[in-house]
Amino acid sequence: MTPPVAPRRLPSEEVKASIRQRIAEGGWQAGMRLPSERELVQQFGCARMTVHHALRELEGEGLIERRQGSGSYVAQLHPISNVLQVRDIHEEIAERGHVHVTRVLDVAREKAGAEIATAMRLRKGATVYHVRLVHLENGVAIQLEDRHVNPALAPDFLAIDFTQVTPSHVLFRHAPLTEAEQVVEAVLADAEQARALEVPEGSALLMVSRRTVSQGAVASVARLYHPGSRYRLIGHFSV
Repeated sequence: MTPPVAPRRLPSEEVKASIRQRIAEGGWQAGMRLPSERELVQQFGCARMTVHHALRELEGEGLIERRQGSGSYVAQLHPISNVLQVRDIHEEIAERGHVHVTRVLDVAREKAGAEIATAMRLRKGATVYHVRLVHLENGVAIQLEDRHVNPALAPDFLAIDFTQVTPSHVLFRHAPLTEAEQVVEAVLADAEQARALEVPEGSALLMVSRRTVSQGAVASVARLYHPGSRYRLIGHFSV
């Protein structure tokens, strides 16, 4: 039996996909002016109406901003997080009027290795829950979440559909936050991280290592990886 042939994408969809990829890979960063419609027509070898249609749809998705008489610019997709607060990434994205989608990589029950056991104040070999997710904003990957969770504080954790609700939301509900520790570091993307975040291997990433505590017990430890070209952290405090 001959396998079905996937329908060919429309020219405007191919233009959209190419522009989206350039933004995702950091070639065109937030605030950068895109080539003019005439220049894009020459690059893609298509009709001007095709480029115009693609740009209009990208604007509707919130990936670019079109300014009258000035051209098209890459929109600010960077999540603005307060390093002194622990927030649900879904809420951050929704506040900007953008669409949040979660891609689930792994959800598993496993035995804690020495490093995780120490961080979670558990014995080595104790059962922990482990999830790896990619969070996308308007179709662009902005965070790889690698999180270990204490089953005692969230026993139903593995039954959750993480395409519908984030681990942070679940933990806020089952293990109210009473304490948190956070470290921010610059790292280089390995092959697996690069593939998940759709960036070249060796790209600069911002890694946030976070441990959350509820009533004296460690609820979770997480490493949150963000493409350096798409994410920034802002701290705020008042006296």
